Amino acid sequence: MYVARLAGLAVFDPNGDQVGRVRDAVARVRSSSVPPRVVGLVAEMPLRRRIFLPINRITAIEPDSVVLSTGTLNLRRFEKRTGELLVLSELLDRRVVIGDTGRSGTVVDVAMEADRAGEWSLTRVAVREVTGRLARRGHLHQLEWAEVTGLIGVADQQGTANLLAVLDNMRPADLANVLQDLSDSRRNEVAAALDDERLADVLEELPEHDQVEIIAALNPERAADVLEEMDPDDAADLLAELPKPDQDVLLDLMQPDEADPVRRLLDYSPGTAGGVMTSEPIVLPPDATVAEALARVREPQLSPAVAAQVFVARAPMATPTGRYLGMVHFQRLLREPPAELLGGVVDNDIDPLDPDTPLPEITRRMATYNLIAIAVVDNNDRLVGAVTVDDVLDHLLPTDWRDRDQDVPLRIGHG
Repeated sequence: MYVARLAGLAVFDPNGDQVGRVRDAVARVRSSSVPPRVVGLVAEMPLRRRIFLPINRITAIEPDSVVLSTGTLNLRRFEKRTGELLVLSELLDRRVVIGDTGRSGTVVDVAMEADRAGEWSLTRVAVREVTGRLARRGHLHQLEWAEVTGLIGVADQQGTANLLAVLDNMRPADLANVLQDLSDSRRNEVAAALDDERLADVLEELPEHDQVEIIAALNPERAADVLEEMDPDDAADLLAELPKPDQDVLLDLMQPDEADPVRRLLDYSPGTAGGVMTSEPIVLPPDATVAEALARVREPQLSPAVAAQVFVARAPMATPTGRYLGMVHFQRLLREPPAELLGGVVDNDIDPLDPDTPLPEITRRMATYNLIAIAVVDNNDRLVGAVTVDDVLDHLLPTDWRDRDQDVPLRIGHG
């Protein structure tokens, strides 16, 4: 059974309730000539917690699921022990030598197999031969573990292609969680191999110290390209963690129309409406129709919080806009005729925020009126942005909330 095919499979308890998804397999190294013994799987549960599932607690591995023999789980965060390896994270893309031929190759997948006693081991390795020709793929070899040299030890030339293929369908938050499990060098290699848009999405889900380390490992031109793909408020939060000279270099490398909103956000004080808002809410003029507003709300790249309402203002539509008139919640849009003008259904009963409004007051205002987002306007009544509920949560939670939880009572031993 090839381990890469297990990645992402749902894990169910005996009652049929899903407890998580498989993210990796854990093997214990024995000796260079004896295949490592598989001791369990790593599963990701809700809230990004990764736990260890002992192999002897798994009763079935199906094409689309893994079934456990018990519903009692050890909820302690998984941490790799000395002498263990994570099959997908540490073996995929590793540069190895094929048998006695001296030819080099890269690991594409690793198979685990159970013996008559029910003990699982890593028995076979799929290795693609390196040809040295960019346009030609090397031959794929199915080899016994002992026929491959270089599987255990420091991975000086470990690539990223096959690991990225396994991680391709993950949500950005889940992929960010995977990156936190990797060594610093491996994490930076994998992050650098992502395309700009994907890396931007993942960075927004990482703790700030990891964001800074990954951005610092990129060349400045690539870092600026990634920052352009991020939401302006997230890019501003990241840049705020960098020294001022580094901020200036990256902002100068960004396209002016991408850098300008980020510069404006950096001018606001932390913990204020201006410091936490997004500068790119949905903004339409009062003569736009309900149908046009619903079309904007349906745009797939918008987050649910941003798409929950449309703000109405005089031209120009880009922030800072013309005079702010009010907002229309998408539920109101659904109840109105498609040809109705936004100016006739706009809600202006709730006063917008000033950019200097502190976070506690923002929280009280949004809770009082059950708001998903609230407008932020300047002294000239121009809309400069909107604070969304996810912006508030990001800044109310502890600064390290994206890091892993550790203190959970132990109920089943690891291994």
